[in-house]
Amino acid sequence: MEKSLKLETKYLVYCGLFAALIVVGALTKIPVPIIPFTLQFTFTNLAGILLGPIYGAISVIVYVLLGLIGLPVFASGGGIGYIFKPTFGYLIAFIIGAYVAGKMTEPHEKRNYKDYLKASIAGLSIVYILGFIYFYLISTFVLKLNVDPKLLFLHAFILPLPGDVVACFITALVAVKLPRAIRT
Repeated sequence: MEKSLKLETKYLVYCGLFAALIVVGALTKIPVPIIPFTLQFTFTNLAGILLGPIYGAISVIVYVLLGLIGLPVFASGGGIGYIFKPTFGYLIAFIIGAYVAGKMTEPHEKRNYKDYLKASIAGLSIVYILGFIYFYLISTFVLKLNVDPKLLFLHAFILPLPGDVVACFITALVAVKLPRAIRT
C-alpha cells in the first residue's frame, strides 16, 4: 500500500513538473519569420511520451485549467474567454496529442528512437488537424471572420511545420536518453 502511494505521489510531482514546463514552453518564444515558435508542443509531447497517456494528458489538462482560471500561462494570456480564441483548439489538441503519443510508446522498455519519433509525429498530426479545424470553425462561425482556408493552411500548417518537426526529432532523442527512472 505504501509503495503504491509513493508511486502516485511521484507521478503527481511529474505532472506538476510537466505542467510548469509547458508554461515555460508557451512563454518561451523563439523569433522566426512570420510565426513565433514556442516550446509548448515539445513539452506537451514529452509529457505524453515520458509519463504515459494518462499522466501525460493530466499534465496538459492542469496547464489548460491554470490558463482558463485566469493565470497568464498561454502564449497570449489566459482566462475563460480564451475558449473563444481561434488558437484554443490547439490547447485541446495538446491534451489528445499527449495521450496518443503516450499510448503509442507503452511499454517503454521495448521502445527505440524510431518509436518515439513516430509517436511524436502522430501527436503533432493530431495537434495540427484539430487545431486547424477549431481555428477555422471558431473564426468563421463564432467570431464571424472571413477566413480563407488556404491562407490559414499556410500560416497554421506550412510555416510552423519545420520547427515542430525538428521538435519531434528532439523529443524522440530526449526520450531515448533520459534515465529509465523518469520514464513510466
